[in-house]
Amino acid sequence: MRQWLKELWAYRNLVYNLVSRDLKVRYKNSVLGVVWSWLNPLLMMLIFTFVFGVLYERQDLPNYHILFLSAMLPWNFFVGAVMGGIPSVVGNASLIKKVYFPREVLPISIVLSSLVNFLIALPVFFILAALSGIWPTAYVLLLPIPILIEVIFAIGIALILSTLEVFYRDTHMLMDVGMQAWFFLTPVIYPVKSLPQQVTLLGITFNPQLWIFRLNPMASIINTYQDILYYGTITSVDFLSRTAVTAILVLVFGYWFFRHNSGKFGEIV
Repeated sequence: MRQWLKELWAYRNLVYNLVSRDLKVRYKNSVLGVVWSWLNPLLMMLIFTFVFGVLYERQDLPNYHILFLSAMLPWNFFVGAVMGGIPSVVGNASLIKKVYFPREVLPISIVLSSLVNFLIALPVFFILAALSGIWPTAYVLLLPIPILIEVIFAIGIALILSTLEVFYRDTHMLMDVGMQAWFFLTPVIYPVKSLPQQVTLLGITFNPQLWIFRLNPMASIINTYQDILYYGTITSVDFLSRTAVTAILVLVFGYWFFRHNSGKFGEIV
């Protein structure tokens, strides 16, 4: 693992160039260009705010659009990183067959380019929040923590799924459906505290608020964004700590799984 990391560090300039290439390609021939990094979540915010803030008004959630945007921005980052990372190896087959380089730079560069888009959109969030009367508290200084945990987790997932995509080309189609289910199982359009504390399913009684954190790492990450950006506090340090450990384990396994199989990529892609 140490040798792999040294090799990856030696190719850090390649990662930078791939990130730059991805950002240029993403906005090539686009009239609005990077503005789409702001418009996409804003349009989604308007739609969900109309549905859940007007048609289905929640008196206990003032400024629902800010709550939604505080979760939607990091969720879009995660989806873009994972779904973009899945075909990153297969989509660069010609490059893989011609030149040697550590193959993991391909999915990693996609995750980092999605991170850049997320960071570009953050200032717009703070402006909208201020206009809505929600000002950042001192807890905003802890924002890099959930960002770092999400980056680690996203890279691990992207490494695993991009490897599977080489051998099973329907991986991305399964994840299209999987991401939709994952979205509704993550507190993006609702806060975790709005879930009931007791539900009975198939004769088994459980606490959804508790198990959504235990089974879904993104739930804890998104909830932390909502805490910091909307509520101005942090309420689930213990679950976030566990999620950080989970993210590191996913990254370590994903990196090992990718490198273990990367020698076969040139023959298959």
